[in-house]
Amino acid sequence: MKVNKKHIAIQTKDLSIGYASKKKTTLISEGINFSIKQGELVSLVGTNGIGKSTLLRTLAGMQPLLNGSISINRNLLNNISALDLANDLSVVLTETPASQNLSVLELVSLGRHPYTNWIGSISESDQVIINSAISATKIEDLLNYKCYELSDGQLQKVLIARALTQDTPLILLDEPTTHLDIFHRASVLKLLKKLASENGKTILFSTHEIDLAIQLSYKMIVMTKDKVFFDTPDNLIKQGCFDNLFPMDSIEFNRELKRFVLK
Repeated sequence: MKVNKKHIAIQTKDLSIGYASKKKTTLISEGINFSIKQGELVSLVGTNGIGKSTLLRTLAGMQPLLNGSISINRNLLNNISALDLANDLSVVLTETPASQNLSVLELVSLGRHPYTNWIGSISESDQVIINSAISATKIEDLLNYKCYELSDGQLQKVLIARALTQDTPLILLDEPTTHLDIFHRASVLKLLKKLASENGKTILFSTHEIDLAIQLSYKMIVMTKDKVFFDTPDNLIKQGCFDNLFPMDSIEFNRELKRFVLK
């Protein structure tokens, strides 16, 4: 009996990220190596300003890499057309979308744009996917609101729904739990875990909720000033990756509890 092995959805080799101009190059992080398989939920953590958003934007092809390589479904990112990339990858960033005058339903429906015909008509099968995303994120009561009328937390859920509507095998999210209370933070992360385990989505998300990420993630990327680590949460704990992640004058990582505690 054959066992179907899960393929590698996204991989980096000796990746360096940062910003380059004619005058200078600013290196943010280098030597980034990881390989994420289909159906895995992986979190990206680190201190503020360490480069988490820069890494996600580089992985999404929104800014050029400085060195190394990024592969999506074994194809080098630089060789993937914009249309093909839209079928492979959806992104939820922290920036407020430009389309604030759209209704929630219109914004969510935009996720089907890579698949619609030249006049953008929504088919019955498109509508099924849209309805599924709305149900998964529980935004039924927001559909007729304009996006500018939403709270930050509500808008975050709508943007996640749009990514689900795009129905790509790979989803990148930059701090998807920002502006949410603790109940809704846990709900969003549990939703992401369900999408990975039950729907086979490959999901990489950055977060400050390190304690929750340790509980829910299959693997984690930990960005520090000196090195980027990639492994299972348990192995990272054993390696002491969280011990010195933050200044130890106020909090410390408790390996037994697998969480940060006040000193």
